[in-house]
Amino acid sequence: MFDNIIVSAAAETADKLSIGDAAITAVFGYAVVFAGLIILMIVLYCTGAIFKSKDAKAKAAAEAEAKKTAPAEPVAETKAELPLAPGSAGHVKLFDVPDKEAAMIMAIVADKMQKPLNELHFISIKEVK
Repeated sequence: MFDNIIVSAAAETADKLSIGDAAITAVFGYAVVFAGLIILMIVLYCTGAIFKSKDAKAKAAAEAEAKKTAPAEPVAETKAELPLAPGSAGHVKLFDVPDKEAAMIMAIVADKMQKPLNELHFISIKEVK
């Protein structure tokens, strides 16, 4: 019973709206939606800032703890540091290997050979399947 009254009242109101009134109602509706989205964006931005500050505080606390537990004097390494070689050794052809994995492979080879990476010349790297 009430549904019929509400529907008929809404239909009568819609028939009585002029184009100007409908445009004002539409613009007001859009404004309400955009205001809600802006408020939601502000809330999310503030929440993100709070979590970032918590992460920064935790990181600073971890670094402070690491400084407390670290030895006061650095331990001298047994072998002398080799000077770094200038320049590059050219381009490498990669076959079915991502750049990140190729970089790791080259670093491991340089470490095992105990030579600076820029003194080695890699021609190609291919994944063996």
